[in-house]
Amino acid sequence: MVTRKSRREIEKMRTAGRIVAEVLALVESELHVGVSTGHLDRLAERHIRSAGAVPSFKGYGDRRNPFPASLCISVDDEVVHGIPGERVIRDGQLVSVDAGAIYDGWHGDAARTFVIGAPGPQITDLVDTTRLAMMAGIAAAVPGANLGDISAAIEDAAMPGGYGIVRQFVGHGIGTEMHQEPQLPNYRTGVRGMKLVPGICLAIEPMLTLGSHEVAIKPDGWTVVTRDGSMAAHFEHTIAVTENGPEILTTI
Repeated sequence: MVTRKSRREIEKMRTAGRIVAEVLALVESELHVGVSTGHLDRLAERHIRSAGAVPSFKGYGDRRNPFPASLCISVDDEVVHGIPGERVIRDGQLVSVDAGAIYDGWHGDAARTFVIGAPGPQITDLVDTTRLAMMAGIAAAVPGANLGDISAAIEDAAMPGGYGIVRQFVGHGIGTEMHQEPQLPNYRTGVRGMKLVPGICLAIEPMLTLGSHEVAIKPDGWTVVTRDGSMAAHFEHTIAVTENGPEILTTI
């Protein structure tokens, strides 16, 4: 069921979103060649809890295999849900960091892809296009539009570059749960979808690849990789639809 949030509830989500934005800024300041993904995860959890929030991801999912960390850190051909650990970041890698926090029962969720070192223009274009596709989707989230308008805007930004648009994982509603209805594909489905009204909150998150859109899940049960081994990028913001247009909640 899709629920509209009140201004008071949106303000709580804004607080959660600010904490998430602070975490991503902290990660960016510490992300360099030689740092371990586990170190970044520990920094993130410490910041989230010191801000009076709880990590959204830690313990999420099936109790037989809950997600074990506070960040998802996905490297190179890993699209989403990479598990932090002892792996050390190397020069030339793509590092996608997804962070979530719960403040007073309300979620914020955002992601960024960082480029380590000086990669070629193909990698830079992939990252830039993924970010721009997210922003195009956000710009389309206005009252009176349909959910499919967001999907179309994302696809239109991604397609000229010939990028693969991941289909198995999509954006989503967000609020008192991290994943709520509606699902938000990053491509046209032929369905216009629900009409957007003030109070609807969404996590808009395109995932693009340098090759095919097809993905697989590694044996750890979490890490999503491209089937063809191509590089992937991921950007995400939590937004609220308001009378005046979209408001990004995951910002400082």
